[in-house]
Amino acid sequence: MVTGPAPNELNVYESAEARFEVAARKLGLEDGLYRYLKYPNKEITLYIPVGMDSGRMEVFIGYRVQHSVVRGPGKGGVRYSPNVTLDEVRALASWMTWKCAVVNIPFGGAKGGVICDPEKLSQGELERITRRYTAELSEWIGPERDVPAPDLGTNEQTMAWIMDTYSMHVRHTVTAVVTGKPLDLGGSRGRKEATGRGVMMVCDKALAKLGMQREGCRVIVQGFGNVGSTASLLMHQAGYKIVGAADIHGGLYNEKGFDVPKLIDWVLQHKPLPEFPGGGTKTSAPEILFQPCDIVIPAAIENQITSKNAHRLQARILCEGANGPSTPPADEILRQKDVFIIPDILANAGGVTVSYFEWVQDRQGLFWRESEVNERLQDVIEHSFDEVVRYAETHNVNNRIAAYMLAIDRVAFALKLRGIYA
Repeated sequence: MVTGPAPNELNVYESAEARFEVAARKLGLEDGLYRYLKYPNKEITLYIPVGMDSGRMEVFIGYRVQHSVVRGPGKGGVRYSPNVTLDEVRALASWMTWKCAVVNIPFGGAKGGVICDPEKLSQGELERITRRYTAELSEWIGPERDVPAPDLGTNEQTMAWIMDTYSMHVRHTVTAVVTGKPLDLGGSRGRKEATGRGVMMVCDKALAKLGMQREGCRVIVQGFGNVGSTASLLMHQAGYKIVGAADIHGGLYNEKGFDVPKLIDWVLQHKPLPEFPGGGTKTSAPEILFQPCDIVIPAAIENQITSKNAHRLQARILCEGANGPSTPPADEILRQKDVFIIPDILANAGGVTVSYFEWVQDRQGLFWRESEVNERLQDVIEHSFDEVVRYAETHNVNNRIAAYMLAIDRVAFALKLRGIYA
């Protein structure tokens, strides 16, 4: 009987802590700074009363964790999911701190969530949850304090409700309180595609580093939401061959490659991805990751590649479109297999980078062309990739630990410059 990974291996907060500790030790981070950066700045738990469509009252549990505001306002998404936990939100908040520092944008890390199933809630119920959640947090969020964004289970409309609720509380319109908004409310061109575009950019850099070519490069994408579908489409258009894809219904593998625009149209019609008439071998969503390819992109949820299955990975490059898709014990196995890892805090940082651009544009009241957004994004992502790889080679560590070391070094340096307010 095949046993699963150890339970604590699947705790995302413990995974985030483990990687922080390795990087901090490699850096020789002094004890006081280590303790300061290890723990969140603030954790808020909310009990959100909501009148349901049925007339009954329901109470939902929500969280907002602000991990660090040393380099700027907190930044991080709000997820709506029945599986949200405080540990998960803590981990995601700390990852946002390091992600913002890796790409050197002036934000700290934060994250939020509400325990609910958006698939089972009406639009009116979602709006009431969102508005009460925002109202309860109104003194803790804001353009100079903490700037939410969409995440799993939330979208542009959710951000519009947050912006409106916050604006009503402060009695004037504040577009910069959230990012990932509709364009008509101060959103940025290129924001929706930014995470997937960033994924393609780091894959391009990895190919150049390893002496590989785009044309015919076989790619598998697990997760066909915004990140996975956008990365698939952009990479398909650029000459990559998408040979595997998966959504919540399962996976499909076809070594001849997919017509990605048709696959996206199929999924957008709410049809199961494995039923796509383009053909291929059906698999489960987790199993798609272990089919033959050159690049594998887990862009769904955390803990997909573990100590129990990492040895089965057949890709040369692992590009983490999701947060925390592989566990710390898996990293050593992947190192032994000589897999080139593009860690999540770099690979999926395109979204927060363009969120930063959106925040800047809102505060200026001056908006950029999409080509300008994409050009600025490419500058940030390519420079950050080069810095991480150089750090890895200089310190003889893998790319993930290098990314953490670079990020921790930047936050610790800013903290030392600021000092501790007694």
